[in-house]
Amino acid sequence: MATVRQQINIAVSTRVVWDALTTADGLASWWVDAARVDTRDGGRIVIQTEDAEGAPIEEIGMFQQLRPTRKIEIKWDSNSPGPLRKTRLEFVLARDGDETRVAVIHSGVEETEDENASLVKEWRQALLALRSSLES
Repeated sequence: MATVRQQINIAVSTRVVWDALTTADGLASWWVDAARVDTRDGGRIVIQTEDAEGAPIEEIGMFQQLRPTRKIEIKWDSNSPGPLRKTRLEFVLARDGDETRVAVIHSGVEETEDENASLVKEWRQALLALRSSLES
């Protein structure tokens, strides 16, 4: 199983990034079409996106660990129909001067080398979208 790691610096506070990662409106502003979140350890996160043909996909996860403004860990359901199925997603936040460093660690990905390269690119684009939505 593969692990994808990406990071980016964003010129806003950790609190602003935290809200973009843990609220329905925040997630919909940069990553998914819609979201429902119960932001607490053991709480559910449900995200809605579209597949390549435009059909809706709903993925369900559980917050495994939440350390406000520092770390989010989500374990995605094994019955999920989308690409997050059976994976673990971590966001780690840290101050870096006047910016916030956001690291993404997406583990448990069962991908070929080509698919893994595509996932690296997708996370890079997602993080750039996050930065764009927060710095504008």
